[in-house]
Amino acid sequence: MEKKIKVGIIGVGGISSVHIKGYLALDNVELYAFCDIDEEKLKRKGERFGVERLYTDYNKMLSELPELDAVSVCTWNAAHAPCTIAALNAGKHVICEKPMAMNVEEAMAMKEAAERNGKLLMIGFVRRFGNDCTVLKDFVDNGELGDIYYAKASYLRRNGAPGGWFGDKERSGGGPMIDLGVHVIDLVRYLMGRPKPVSVYGATFDKLGDFSQIKGKNGAWKSETKGEEIFNVEDLACAMIRFDNGAVLNIDASFTLHTQKGEDGISLFGTKGGAKLDPELKIAKEINGYLVNVGLDIKTGLDFGGLFENEIKHFVDCITKGVPCRAPAEDGVELMKILCAVYESARIGKAVEINQ
Repeated sequence: MEKKIKVGIIGVGGISSVHIKGYLALDNVELYAFCDIDEEKLKRKGERFGVERLYTDYNKMLSELPELDAVSVCTWNAAHAPCTIAALNAGKHVICEKPMAMNVEEAMAMKEAAERNGKLLMIGFVRRFGNDCTVLKDFVDNGELGDIYYAKASYLRRNGAPGGWFGDKERSGGGPMIDLGVHVIDLVRYLMGRPKPVSVYGATFDKLGDFSQIKGKNGAWKSETKGEEIFNVEDLACAMIRFDNGAVLNIDASFTLHTQKGEDGISLFGTKGGAKLDPELKIAKEINGYLVNVGLDIKTGLDFGGLFENEIKHFVDCITKGVPCRAPAEDGVELMKILCAVYESARIGKAVEINQ
């Protein structure tokens, strides 16, 4: 009988639920311990999932449970680096939610800790595990689009500030660019073959705030974090990212914006064709001397059912079967270089060069 790997969760707030669901779907995993600074929430989650080893101090959990094999870090962003590095130093494999850290220095320290301890550090770039990504990447990898030289990506919410720690820059590191934009930046970069960023021109705006005064239902997911509501991050960010292969990505992301549905999605433009996810996949090509729009006879819009389960299964397969990691720490570092450059460019009002 296959030995079950013992997994701990650090941070049992909203995003931990999808990690937990992914682990529970696997026969070779045992949910072994939970840790959170909110004792009430910790106890509630422990009771719900039958986990009795509960900690409010991750260092104590790591020191008292040497048998723990792996950890999911699902805390707010400011705690990603310290929790991850502590777990790696304790000999645990780690999957850390995106964004990897608060800055490039933290991200590099996390990567170094993984290498020094010979443990896996996977970053939670969950869009890489979506059905839409799988289909589009198949077209890209088979050369149907040719060389991709330009891309656009948008993750726009009209009234979608999550509240809680997401609006507190000290804990989040920023607003929609670091929370939402990271998803589509990484997805585009992954589809383009993971080119390295060389320069960024970015801008941020804080014109609308969190729209908390707007009447009617807010359709966005809300943070479970208790305490005073703070909103000192941007409500909109945009950037142009240039990569070392000459390709360019234009990106925008918002928590609040006077926009309408249908302005989200990603578009790739190549020498042989173009592709758009909005949400279904559409291909634009020249065939037999004609300009042709191609639709697929299958559902290609992102299906959240099984999305995180695919990611968690991959993490476990990397640990137990030696499968090459699809979202390694080095990609988290490159994304942090981009995110930090966006905010720095916005601060100084001019483009920022990224040293590789």
